[in-house]
Amino acid sequence: MNIRTLRCEFATPPETNGKLVVVLHGRGDSSAGFHWMPNTMALPGVSWLLVNAPDAWYGGFSWYGMPPHHGPGVERSRALLDALFVEIEEQGYAPKDTLLFGFSQGCLLTLEWGGRTERALAGCIGVSGYCYDPVALGAEASAAAKTRPWLVTHGHEDEVLPHDVTKDQVDVLKAAGLPIDFRSYHKTHTIDPDLEDIREAMLTMLGLETSSL
Repeated sequence: MNIRTLRCEFATPPETNGKLVVVLHGRGDSSAGFHWMPNTMALPGVSWLLVNAPDAWYGGFSWYGMPPHHGPGVERSRALLDALFVEIEEQGYAPKDTLLFGFSQGCLLTLEWGGRTERALAGCIGVSGYCYDPVALGAEASAAAKTRPWLVTHGHEDEVLPHDVTKDQVDVLKAAGLPIDFRSYHKTHTIDPDLEDIREAMLTMLGLETSSL
């Protein structure tokens, strides 16, 4: 896959089914931090696009600056995702076969961009993140976002982003019509122990048969 908007890594199995998962990492990480995901998730026939954020950050990358002055960076990264998904569709991946996944900062972009885009994505999954402006997002949420499946997971013991702040924000988004399945776990700022639920959601959203890891 030839992507110009952002630096990415593309992983595809020998036999493909036209399905794609787009992965957005968190602050200070990179696409390399998710090299494990395609093999661990083992989604049959699914390709993966691991996306690097635009800004250098202490050996990794970042989607936006530090709060409370991160609004312009969030808006800039939303625009980059607009351009990225145009390229993805131009290269043969239909929105209905494309799933967006984000962790931490990537979760924020999954909410902020995924909640506004009119692209009929297969689904959106966010892990251990939060929303920049839930009231504005709720007011600007697209019709497509209100019909696509969502999963957002968070840990009660998250030491980076407080669980209850994210939960309250998700409640605002749900009241605005976004059908978010919010699930809480006994975990810190990580992707385990919700891994199995995330995989099952990916299989369901992409229309694949569910099976255990």
